[in-house]
Amino acid sequence: MRVVRLASETDFPGWREAARALRAEGVKPQDAIWTVDGEGDLFGHAASCDAPKQPGEGLAFTVPREFLELAAQVVLHRSPERFALLYRLLWRFEGEPQLLRIGSDPDVARARDFTRAVDRAAHKMKAFVRFRRVEGEERETFCAWFEPAHRVTELTGPFFVRRFAGQRFSILTPDVCVHWDGEMLGFTSGADPADAPPQDGLEDYWRAYYASIFNPARLNVAAMTREMPKRYWRNLPEARLIPELVETAESRTARMVSQAPSEPSRRVVRAAQRRLRDAPFDGQAPGGLEEIAAGVQMCRRCDLWRDATQGVAGEGPAQARLMLVGEQPGDQEDLAGRPFVGPAGQVLDRALAAAGADRSQIYVTNAVKHFKHELRGKRRLHKTPDAGEVEACRWWLDNERQRVRPRVVAALGATAALAVFGRAVPIGKSRGQAIQLPDQSQGVVTYHPSYLLRIPDAEAKAKAFEMFVEDLKLAWKLAG
Repeated sequence: MRVVRLASETDFPGWREAARALRAEGVKPQDAIWTVDGEGDLFGHAASCDAPKQPGEGLAFTVPREFLELAAQVVLHRSPERFALLYRLLWRFEGEPQLLRIGSDPDVARARDFTRAVDRAAHKMKAFVRFRRVEGEERETFCAWFEPAHRVTELTGPFFVRRFAGQRFSILTPDVCVHWDGEMLGFTSGADPADAPPQDGLEDYWRAYYASIFNPARLNVAAMTREMPKRYWRNLPEARLIPELVETAESRTARMVSQAPSEPSRRVVRAAQRRLRDAPFDGQAPGGLEEIAAGVQMCRRCDLWRDATQGVAGEGPAQARLMLVGEQPGDQEDLAGRPFVGPAGQVLDRALAAAGADRSQIYVTNAVKHFKHELRGKRRLHKTPDAGEVEACRWWLDNERQRVRPRVVAALGATAALAVFGRAVPIGKSRGQAIQLPDQSQGVVTYHPSYLLRIPDAEAKAKAFEMFVEDLKLAWKLAG
């Protein structure tokens, strides 16, 4: 029996070196025991075996790159069997070179489950870390305490550096702590919960924000606890509000339904009427984004205006390098007169943050400017615009693009893709690539945020969100 002692719980280089040696010696998986040397250097990579290496004959071998990538993630899982599982897969490659293609194989399935769990843990860490200001520091510094489901702190460290590049911070976890001083990313040994920073004044603002975006009409407790597991609540300042918000959701929803839809302000209507009277478009392009916004309010190019509260034009910098195009305003956007302020907008904001993109530098609009819906009792349920309505409203979108002149136009969903490209575009096959547009800008296709809200399975939802973030990263990168 061979015993391998690794330097740390995440010592992938040490495992790789030891596994290579054991495999060369012909040591079978059942004859190897994998342990972690509790006294080893946290970031050391030297693994030790309890017997001399005796290489066997004719045991030279190679493994696919995909396995190394998979193994690097599996090592981050907390299961004590992870190292043995990986060595068992490694051993089997000699007789089964296509092993990773067999999804039904128990070892392969187990490894894939581990990687998905690690991905989810990394996603949760990015979403649920809450920083607090450290008092008494000469330079403003923030600190957070987090308990990840798996050992993903080092994996997610670079994300927080990109997200808060100009801010000094530390993230304390029981496994390892990450520190950023504005120039260098460093790691130290794990911390104790007693080291967690105390509450600061910013948390009151965060709770106020969370309460304001909590939509009682869309409450789904099961889905919420899947996305925000209770194991994280003790470290979330907004968590103390959740029981009360859930308890009062029904009564708040009833009050919302009983209220009449808000009317657009008289100032907006008068301004639109004045602009149309003084300079009617008559097929000519409006002079700027303000005229477009006013014109959308009075648009009669299709019949959708009849049931909508108001038209909703785009918003953002007049010279934005990136333009995001959605489908149409939703219920909350129709009432507020602004694009992407409802639940889909919250998903978009979260994805943009994860992608390192600044919404304030992006022009956000829709393919169709009025809310198409049907009444179901007192509820207004979304209906997808038809091709004729998309074509009628494309005049406004084209004028927005001519005024903003973005380098990249990202179409969120099939309706937006139809408006941007003038043809149906399959999202799954077209995402992840740049498509040249006639005006020399680049087009990118991805999912609509509302699609992510409708996915019932938590794992599938998390995977789709990651793909959405990757597409936004691509668009942001292409925009420069």
